[in-house]
Amino acid sequence: MLDIAQNVSLPDTEFQFSAIRAQGAGGQNVNKVSSAIHLRFDINASSLPDVYKRRLLSLRDRRISNEGVIIIKAQKFRTQEKNRNDALERLKALIAGVMVVQKPRRPTKPTVGSQKRRLDSKVKRGKTKSLRGRIIE
Repeated sequence: MLDIAQNVSLPDTEFQFSAIRAQGAGGQNVNKVSSAIHLRFDINASSLPDVYKRRLLSLRDRRISNEGVIIIKAQKFRTQEKNRNDALERLKALIAGVMVVQKPRRPTKPTVGSQKRRLDSKVKRGKTKSLRGRIIE
């Protein structure tokens, strides 16, 4: 059972795990042991509330396929169990992150005082630079 929020949890039957060989360095161990995990989670067939499903499907994330399946590859650790837990945590973070509502940005204007200070500093800098010019006799 994976708890997403206070009232949202997913049963273990909705996840599909497959062990694959990890990429990268690791010596002989990487050639012998399938320690990486592929986690597949079908959004449409899940028991998630419709709000979660809609927001997940509208995400522009490369981990979500066109068919609505989330595919997470975990290969950070050397054991299957740790990679399995890592994949579940990443799925949990993805689903929980969908429900965070971003507050709308309100455009702001610089104050009159800050505009005046900015222009004064530009004039002062221009005077300093003009003094560096060639001296005319």
